[in-house]
Amino acid sequence: MPDLDLRRRFATALLALRDSPGSGGTGADPGNLPDPYRYADDLLARWAEPQRRYHTAGHLLAVLDHIDTLADDADDPDIVRLAAWFHDAVYRPDRSENEERSARLAERALPEAGLSQEVTYEAARLVRLTTTHAPEPGDRNGAVLCDADLAILASAPTAYAEYAAAVREEYAFVPEDAFRAGRTAVLERLLALPSLFHTPYGELAWEARARQNLATELRGM
Repeated sequence: MPDLDLRRRFATALLALRDSPGSGGTGADPGNLPDPYRYADDLLARWAEPQRRYHTAGHLLAVLDHIDTLADDADDPDIVRLAAWFHDAVYRPDRSENEERSARLAERALPEAGLSQEVTYEAARLVRLTTTHAPEPGDRNGAVLCDADLAILASAPTAYAEYAAAVREEYAFVPEDAFRAGRTAVLERLLALPSLFHTPYGELAWEARARQNLATELRGM
């Protein structure tokens, strides 16, 4: 029943913010606001689109679980959770504006669902941040979302190989030589970063293993 659990988790995060006028809600009468499960169902339908192989509800679930692990490092963990729901809600592997379109979806949906402009702005900002995964120093929410999104890089070798294979499937329309060149550039860019992870937990638990996985994949290119 993973979808039922995901629906509940979305509603819990949204209602925690919506029912707190001082921290995220608009103060509107809850009886006049849409059912949060309506938005969860729309988002889950997006995460189930047929062009996805890695960016599926399984990835969403993993990111949410990682956010739970890192929640103490976020200023607003429920906003980070909502941003996770939207961060790949629009996903077409043949297009480059997925993050921007996902952020705009959040900007339309969250006020309609009863959340304040401040919460909406922060959630959309976090979605856009997943374009670079480079939060500024002191951006605690950004650090948590980026680390949760990239935690797959620190998987066990078998799980990492499955991730890499799923990414290749999403780009099946790209010829092999072109894919290898593009993927090589991505791996080299990641390995050149001074740090892949920005939370204390991520740096301690995930950094070394992620670099090992990336280097192993790069050697196989």
